[in-house]
Amino acid sequence: MPKALPLMIQGTSSDAGKSAITTAFCRIFAQAGHKTAPFKSQNMALNSYVTIDGKEIGRAQGVQAEAAGVLATTDMNPILIKPTRDSESQIVVNGEPYKNMKAMAYRKEFFDEGLRIIGESYSRLADAYERIVIEGAGSPAEINLNDRELVNMRVARLTNAPVILVADIERGGVFASLVGTLQLLEPQDRDRVIGVIINRFRGDVTLLEPGLEWFEEYTGKPVLGVVPFIPDLWIDAEDSLILHRYQGQRETPRDIDIAVIRYPRISNFTDVDPFFVEPDCRMRFVTRLEELGEPDLIILPGSKNTLEDLQFLRETGLADRIQERHREGKTYVIGLCGGYQMLGGSIHDPDGVESPLRELVGLGLIPMVTTMEPRKTTLLSRGTASFAGGQLVLEGYEIHMGQSVYTENDAPFIQLEDRSDGYCAEDRQLIGTYFHGLFHNDDFRTLLLNAIRTKKGLEPLADRPSFVALREQGYDLLADTVRQHVKVEVIEEQMRLYQENEVHVR
Repeated sequence: MPKALPLMIQGTSSDAGKSAITTAFCRIFAQAGHKTAPFKSQNMALNSYVTIDGKEIGRAQGVQAEAAGVLATTDMNPILIKPTRDSESQIVVNGEPYKNMKAMAYRKEFFDEGLRIIGESYSRLADAYERIVIEGAGSPAEINLNDRELVNMRVARLTNAPVILVADIERGGVFASLVGTLQLLEPQDRDRVIGVIINRFRGDVTLLEPGLEWFEEYTGKPVLGVVPFIPDLWIDAEDSLILHRYQGQRETPRDIDIAVIRYPRISNFTDVDPFFVEPDCRMRFVTRLEELGEPDLIILPGSKNTLEDLQFLRETGLADRIQERHREGKTYVIGLCGGYQMLGGSIHDPDGVESPLRELVGLGLIPMVTTMEPRKTTLLSRGTASFAGGQLVLEGYEIHMGQSVYTENDAPFIQLEDRSDGYCAEDRQLIGTYFHGLFHNDDFRTLLLNAIRTKKGLEPLADRPSFVALREQGYDLLADTVRQHVKVEVIEEQMRLYQENEVHVR
């Protein structure tokens, strides 16, 4: 008999705060001494996390495992859906590419296989852990999809988990969204909801109390907590739905101006999160030529469809302007993964691995050619690099489909045990690498930003924040906030009651 006690967090919509609340409970249960694991049966996201055995899962589940103090495994997210273009996605099963599928084909053909995979993964987790915090996706009230869904109430029934429904009050209409969601659930699923959490509340909670009382009387469901908005909580986001929150520094004057190119299929954009905590950095996401301006640093992040995003750079004129800024020596340019590939001479996709486009000319800043291949590289990486007078140990992870070959003498950026990675120009103002997580290396980030300051005639900053430490503090802050404002003891009692009753409904 599996020993784990499950709890499921569902939401009234995408970006309601499910991932954050799940992360909080992972930390809370771990702090209480319970061996805890996150679980999301099916995740659709472009932000990935590489497990210690070189497999790929959704970034949110990797972060939740970190919060729980355990190593992430593919059982925590057995199915990952990575959109590549409209209505088509790469399906990653147990951490490895399965195939590219259209949305309707996935729904019709994969359901039974997906349910089997999910059940097997959960059973392994339930045998190995004491608590499992399960995250849903979107809304459980998507009545057009519910007959073959693999991530919300069907998983709650499969695992016999009590469900907490989360709603984001910042969106407005919080009571309407909660009541509407509950009313659209099947009776057996509605009974499984043990209460609701209102998320991201600002202001005096006493002003909300009449609404809370009305809701409990009208629905018969308790409000388990009202979680306040937590500013500057640097925990990795799940997908591009939250990119609008990255615009806060757009008009803030700082010593260093950083522009991140936001192409349509941007992926692993959390690579740039550490710059948001730097006191002298102004971070901007750029989609149009007129937004680029004259930044000190341009970052080309990862992409799930590199050729089509490269075409986007061409069509918008951003490619020409990036080349111009580099030629003039005015701007540092750094490309990560797909962004690194775009900096080369050309990209080829003869088998249509990512795109119907077969070949495009790159920005031509790095003398290399990239060819897309069906085999995906996923691994944790560690190497050394010389930069700005320092010899650095760099850690990161790689997730890419292509292989890059230099057409002239290479100038590798990172030296690993068995190979080299990336490119670094002699003046250090052009860098390309397959290393995601590069900027999470505090020493490298410090040298880079201080080199930019020196180039601008500014004094280097001696003390910069440790992003790794800030993220750990963020897990604790999130757990402390939820513990203070949510009836955790009531929730744990419901978790025990559900497993004692063992009422499973498929």
